Amino acid sequence: MKVLHIDSSILGDNSASRVLSREIVSKLSAKHPDAEVKYLDLAAAELPHLSGRSLAKLDADESALSANTLDDFLAADVIVIGAPMYNFTIPTQLKAWIDRVVVAGKTFRYTQSGPEGLAKGKRVIVGLSRGNVYAPGSPADFAESYLKHVFGFIGVSDVGFIRADGLGLSPEHREKGMKAALTAIHEPVAAAA
Repeated sequence: MKVLHIDSSILGDNSASRVLSREIVSKLSAKHPDAEVKYLDLAAAELPHLSGRSLAKLDADESALSANTLDDFLAADVIVIGAPMYNFTIPTQLKAWIDRVVVAGKTFRYTQSGPEGLAKGKRVIVGLSRGNVYAPGSPADFAESYLKHVFGFIGVSDVGFIRADGLGLSPEHREKGMKAALTAIHEPVAAAA
């Protein structure tokens, strides 16, 4: 099994989503000792944001970085993402990564009956940290709904979330939210082949 471990928080050691993603990968590695894990820290090694130059492939170094990013995604069986919610959505660093893996002809294609995802058979597990508490389907949470949609668009239907909620409300809420999230990790890890 190949695991791609991605962190996107800008908070370094103070990041709750990094704690979650690290624990998810630790449990996956314990269950699958032969797993190969590749780590990508999008805050430490930021990808350039998509631009006209990016799309036109005018910069050879950026084009190579984009190709390597896509190759890493395509090679992975399981993608573990540490994703904090910033201003109701994902960090821009994670969006820049997504722009490198949602590629026509590689991870999706257009057909007569509409778009078809080509990245089938993968599992995505997201360690999602949020300062507030959001009910399922909350119109204020664009992070989870966006990630579900974008991975579904490219054919990944197996997307699980470990949610640490209420982290910004009080130290007690933070402790309770992290404890609940860490306890919930066993379920998506058990489902990973």
